[in-house]
Amino acid sequence: MNDIRRTILWVIFGFSMVLLWDKWQIHNGKKPTFFPSPQTVSAPAADDVKPADVSVPQAAATGSAGDVPGTAPAAGAAAQPAAPATPRQNVTVVSDVMSLTFDSEGGTIKHSELLKYSDTVDEKKLMQVFEENAKRVYMGQTGLIGGNFPTHKTPMTVMPGARELKDGQDSVQVRFESADMGGVKLIKTFTLKRGSYAVDVQHDVVNTGTAAVNPQLYMQLVRDGNKPEHESTFYSTFTGPAVYTEAKKYHKVEFKDIESGKAEVDKSSTTGYVAMVQHYFASAWLLADGTQRDNFVRKVGDNLYAVGMITPVGTVEPGQTKSVNSRLFSGPQIEPMLEKLSPGLELVKDYGWLTILAKPLYWLLSELHSFLNNWGWSIVALVVLLKIAFYWLNAKAYSSMAKMKAINPKIQEMRERLKDKPQQMQQEMMRIYREEKVNPMGGCFPIIIQMPVFMALYWVLQSSVEIRNAPWIGWIHDLSMPDPFFILPLLMMLSSLLQTALNPAPPDPMQAKMMWIMPLMFSVMFFFFPAGLVLYWLTNNILSIAQQWIINKRMGVPPQFNLPKFGKAAEGK
Repeated sequence: MNDIRRTILWVIFGFSMVLLWDKWQIHNGKKPTFFPSPQTVSAPAADDVKPADVSVPQAAATGSAGDVPGTAPAAGAAAQPAAPATPRQNVTVVSDVMSLTFDSEGGTIKHSELLKYSDTVDEKKLMQVFEENAKRVYMGQTGLIGGNFPTHKTPMTVMPGARELKDGQDSVQVRFESADMGGVKLIKTFTLKRGSYAVDVQHDVVNTGTAAVNPQLYMQLVRDGNKPEHESTFYSTFTGPAVYTEAKKYHKVEFKDIESGKAEVDKSSTTGYVAMVQHYFASAWLLADGTQRDNFVRKVGDNLYAVGMITPVGTVEPGQTKSVNSRLFSGPQIEPMLEKLSPGLELVKDYGWLTILAKPLYWLLSELHSFLNNWGWSIVALVVLLKIAFYWLNAKAYSSMAKMKAINPKIQEMRERLKDKPQQMQQEMMRIYREEKVNPMGGCFPIIIQMPVFMALYWVLQSSVEIRNAPWIGWIHDLSMPDPFFILPLLMMLSSLLQTALNPAPPDPMQAKMMWIMPLMFSVMFFFFPAGLVLYWLTNNILSIAQQWIINKRMGVPPQFNLPKFGKAAEGK
């Protein structure tokens, strides 16, 4: 049984080394060997991104989308009167939480800044979500299909009005109006509300012609396939489109699947949203439940991908106006806020299969922060509460380890005496375990049971935007960034070595050496991890050491700090 216990530890160690190797490969700009990451898509470098004229795909389920807007008229298309020349301009509208810059060509959102979040690399800059430059393309676009109607490439007139939310005001608007095209005029009204990252978007379709029209409205998010520059390459987070429907729930789409044509989404629905997701932040188009829409994902250019939805406007008679109301979210992944905006939107903060454990842990962490008002101390307090909750389970595990350590000299003497008689050695070992009432697996099972909880907490800390730019004490000014002086990782390494000293040493000298080398190698990863994650592991280690020390002392098993011998010293033993 002791061999089984060591085998489990070796499996855990081996898996850790595999993960470490893969992350090291990514860190050095190479492809991972064992676990390909969504971020390792074969896409051009950031410098190769070129803003492009992005076309909208045909409506997947309707077959009545008509002409697809593009850079040139379709062959054989009827000639349309030229639209009045409108000077192209950028218009910036500012609320209390964000700044949006629109292009008058199509009323496209081409740039956004979050006023309460600084850039990870340069704290003097604001966090940008939407961008259009030589290194990044990320835009929100809308338009009409079903005829030669206004699209996101149509010049539009910016209507006069305020551009900044003033004290005492609840909202600020900007409106774009197209010229007549195909007997249709499109008016877009964007409303930014105080304290909200969701922009109300109203599309008014005016029939200025003499015949009824039946256009469809498309809303899409266009993004390049590169990983955000400010993200760490040592641990992987998802970047890419996501689609949510009531039928198929939350579904992430990797850029590489769009590239290869293997991407699948729930194409027709009356609920849900389409989104672009990255670490800590997301954007999403939202329609009211009950509104028919056709969802799509598609490659639209070199290293450019789109996710969107198409919804029918309905028949618009001459002189009639029909409106479609939607919302565009662009902001941080704060769960309570996302839950209020749309069902399932909180899932853009993805915990994977650990969601059922991660969500209550996040709630508890938030409650602790509301009391302590410091995310660092909230992490410490949460680990303390978890250790209290698992106190008796841990006590059982540490008691078993203490007993194993107490009889370890007897086991080693027996193994040396019967090293040429393996069958008799195994029988004698089982006899010692029975007489001493020791279960060699007793120290493993309680720890294995707790692993999903602590893994869920790991993902909560890695995914929570609240930790971003959050200080703790002294030199830790941002819990989402690595410790600048490596103090926490060094303390974590020392605590891991101390834990090894408290655990029973394997009888096999080689395994004993590896039990000391393992925490050193495993700790290498923590030098690149966010300080908040290292603080969590360090706190857990310290509390585990304290409990194990007390139990060992109570059972009369003092810690042994004799390091294993290496090289010639080991040979001359």
